[in-house]
Amino acid sequence: MPNTRWLTRRETMLGGVALTLLASPFPSAGADATLQGELKALERLIGNWRGVGEGQPGTSQVERSYESVLGGQFLMVRNTSTYAPQERNPQGETHDDLGFFSFDKARERIVFRQFHVEGFVNQYVAAIATPESEIVVFESEAIENIPTGWHARETYHFSRADAFEEVFELAEPYKDFALYSRSQLRRV
Repeated sequence: MPNTRWLTRRETMLGGVALTLLASPFPSAGADATLQGELKALERLIGNWRGVGEGQPGTSQVERSYESVLGGQFLMVRNTSTYAPQERNPQGETHDDLGFFSFDKARERIVFRQFHVEGFVNQYVAAIATPESEIVVFESEAIENIPTGWHARETYHFSRADAFEEVFELAEPYKDFALYSRSQLRRV
């Protein structure tokens, strides 16, 4: 039979530790943190964006946010593309994905890991990414949960500080990249 007095003391002690941790002044690493090091090339993305996408699954309404997290060591992106029922996509659909950009010091490249609601995980490496560049290109180096040999490419074209175009392309094994979708986004 357990000692209930011991359980009560233990629970009280754990509760006190939890309250102490909640009240501790941990440094904030929220959305107000700027990006560190080479990730500064992507700092112009921080904020909320809306736009329209067009591509193989049809026309979509796109909502996206980019946020500096964990002291500026990572850039997190949340994306939702909503496709109303239409000729090219009679059922309609909602596509969600979550991603993280980081800087791989060993390769001196920005890496982008993207997790899709369908279970795909794309890992891209930046081919072009500089703060002054009007174009940023990420090419896949690995894709989980898709047949072997497929490749993906994400290209961001910056036209102004408050607008950019994203082009997403796929390549079947041994074939060239083909446009899957193109989104025009504006800062909100």
